[in-house]
Amino acid sequence: MTAVTADKSDRAFIGHPKGLGYLAFTEAWERFSYYGMQSLLVLYMTKQLLLTPHVENIGGYSVFHGFIEWLYHPGASTQATASAIFGLYTSLVYFTPFFGGLLADNVLGKTRTVILGAVLMAAGHFLMAFDQSFLLALACLMLGTGCFKGNIAGQVSSLYPDGDLRRADAFQIFYLGINAGVIAAPLIAGTLGEKVGWHYGFGVAGVGMLLALVIYLFGRRHLPMDPPRKAQVGMGADAPAKPTMSARDWRTIGLLVLLLPVLTASVLCNQQIFNAYLSWADTAVNLEFNGEKVPTTWLITLDAIVSVSFLAGMVVFWRVWKTRFKEPDELGKLTIGTGISVLGVLCLAAGAAQAAATGTKVDILWCVGFHVLNSIAFANMLPVSLALYARAAPKAAQASIIGIYYLHLFAGNQTVGILGGLLEKMPATQFWLMHAAIAGGAFVVFLLVGRVFARLLHTDQVGGGPAPVAP
Repeated sequence: MTAVTADKSDRAFIGHPKGLGYLAFTEAWERFSYYGMQSLLVLYMTKQLLLTPHVENIGGYSVFHGFIEWLYHPGASTQATASAIFGLYTSLVYFTPFFGGLLADNVLGKTRTVILGAVLMAAGHFLMAFDQSFLLALACLMLGTGCFKGNIAGQVSSLYPDGDLRRADAFQIFYLGINAGVIAAPLIAGTLGEKVGWHYGFGVAGVGMLLALVIYLFGRRHLPMDPPRKAQVGMGADAPAKPTMSARDWRTIGLLVLLLPVLTASVLCNQQIFNAYLSWADTAVNLEFNGEKVPTTWLITLDAIVSVSFLAGMVVFWRVWKTRFKEPDELGKLTIGTGISVLGVLCLAAGAAQAAATGTKVDILWCVGFHVLNSIAFANMLPVSLALYARAAPKAAQASIIGIYYLHLFAGNQTVGILGGLLEKMPATQFWLMHAAIAGGAFVVFLLVGRVFARLLHTDQVGGGPAPVAP
């Protein structure tokens, strides 16, 4: 394979390198498969898999269930068990990219690791079609995502030479690809799963992953060469040495690690959407239109549509804003986004309180308000933080640092799994107020220390720092 090098003159894909187009479409189909499966997971477990006679068919479930009860909720109900499994699975999905980064940096390189991840994920989706292989399917999906997720994001960053300000816009385009997949996933996989059969939904998710792999393989020649790995060093006199780590690099890594707990608290409201939020909405929210209840998973499509709109809208907003005012840096935008996420989850608390007072179901408009505010928050949080870690990471450990970045989502989803089990033990109003309080704490911490981190993390930034949502 002949791979390209980062080239500032390559503008073949809407002003960006051609490789970005292949990576964005690969990620769109990969996210279609991932979110198609994830939008069904909790509903599938609570409505079929964890009930008799299906639960008895799951290979190794008795041992696994004992571990879940020990780790989360002794004597847990079906809903609490499903929430715990969801939390364990989705948290490990964001833990394994650290090892995927090590594998790419030291053994296989990003390209081969991404291919391995895609194959494992496709196998995992198809294995979901059988009760017996449920746990094996989750294991394949976790390992596959670990190989795939961080490394493909690192390849986006590698398309651009140092100082190329298009890198910030590239992550916005990359996230638009993600959201395109998220929009389609519940409409296709979710509807098939809820209306036709759960396994049809999981099967179409597997097809989506195969399409992602085909697109990636077709576009390999447009991606930069992987940097030399340890196994290659010393193979010849002309072999370039692997970049070394300076003292400044280690300080930068330390600062990025210190941000992880705050990032964890800031994302809880967003990460709960696929877990307790779906279970709560399935029974507590009025989802009837023209006398028929629409699939609960369509709320994920609503969230994705709104997210895409505000993701693009925030790019325009910050471009207009900086013509008259100073644009916030990454940590400033993270602070703004976290504050808005608090307002979003307060909509759910208000809707639950109103429904409890009137004895009715929650009006769907409260959910719409939540998704609008949460999407504005998302546009100023996840793409911004990913761009920060990709930019600030030392080149010698970029894939590993992006893997470390995903540890905040590992911790966040673990917390989401634990908190989700409390949904049936407390009023919904209190449940959502609890989430608002946790995110509010993150907002306060960002507000107090953000300025310090912003100054220490300024490296190649221009004019107060690169704006991940507006170059």
